[in-house]
Amino acid sequence: MNWDTFIWFALPAMILWASAGIVVYRKKSKVLADILMIAGISIYTLFIIGFWINIERPPLRTMGETRLWYSFFLSVVGYVTYCRWKYPWLLSFSALVASVFICINLFKPEIHSKNLMPALQSIWFIPHVTSYILSYAMFGAATVGAFVQLRKINRKGLSDKKIFDLLDNLVYVGFGFLVLGMLMGCVWAKEAWGHYWTWDPKETWAFVTSMGYLAYIHLRLQGEKREKVALWLLPVALILLLITWIGVNYLPSAQGSIHVY
Repeated sequence: MNWDTFIWFALPAMILWASAGIVVYRKKSKVLADILMIAGISIYTLFIIGFWINIERPPLRTMGETRLWYSFFLSVVGYVTYCRWKYPWLLSFSALVASVFICINLFKPEIHSKNLMPALQSIWFIPHVTSYILSYAMFGAATVGAFVQLRKINRKGLSDKKIFDLLDNLVYVGFGFLVLGMLMGCVWAKEAWGHYWTWDPKETWAFVTSMGYLAYIHLRLQGEKREKVALWLLPVALILLLITWIGVNYLPSAQGSIHVY
């Protein structure tokens, strides 16, 4: 199963997810939404497994491959949190954004070589990248939740404590995966380049991103008086995350970086 067959798995997955995101708002179609979402995830998972076998390495190297996983984890995280908290917008959001990243991969395919450079031939490769992508998926869902909560506050003047509980859990777990990814990256860097941390542009922005989410956690511990500031901090932190993930590769200071392959 190679990248040329991706479209035959991506399109059915997107159709199923989009259908789930629509019918979930109908009270009598909740079970159907579950079936559609699970079916889409299953089809997408089948491609990832087949593609992994075909290229004989974990599909985690190129930006296109990380987008592949981001779509997968976002759909799974969105569905699991929807099952737990029962907010239909969680399912719709995960379906929409996962589909957006699939479309990017369809319109901007990248070279997916079977070979890995020496630095990537490490036992830390899979857990490091997977931990980061999981945290990105949770932070993305938390950001949408922040906008939903801000809308409620602006319209009704009252915050939904249940949504705040959801946001806090997403950020706590996401932050845990983010820090875990950074720690594994440090150990990996020591093995590959001889240093745990060199303040490389990618490392610097990863640190800045982690401080953004740590600031949210700190503000939430201050109680209700800092709620609105904390909510606005989530989209700001997501921008920092996107710079770390994608934007830093285009910065002049990153040219020649050990993190830009």
